[in-house]
Amino acid sequence: MHDQRRLNASLQAALAVELRDLRLLIEEIADVLVGDEILALTYIEQFQAFDLIIQRAEESARLLDSIAGGTCPRDAVEQVRLSAVQNRLRAALRAA
Repeated sequence: MHDQRRLNASLQAALAVELRDLRLLIEEIADVLVGDEILALTYIEQFQAFDLIIQRAEESARLLDSIAGGTCPRDAVEQVRLSAVQNRLRAALRAA
């Protein structure tokens, strides 16, 4: 059982790294697109979705890191700062 926990923690930590890499790629794409002033002004509301994706990816990575570090999943969910994400995660815990 101890090996399984260590394996789970390693996988969770690796997934957190993957999410952060995705976040960086999305940030790079957003920076390029926002650099075009006409495009940015035309699609300002749509560009806000990039920010939300970036925040959700970071929160998810932080959550995985916390659980991988041994924090109880319920306690880790309580540390999520985006309320909509936290509510969905709480619902998932209740359904489990």
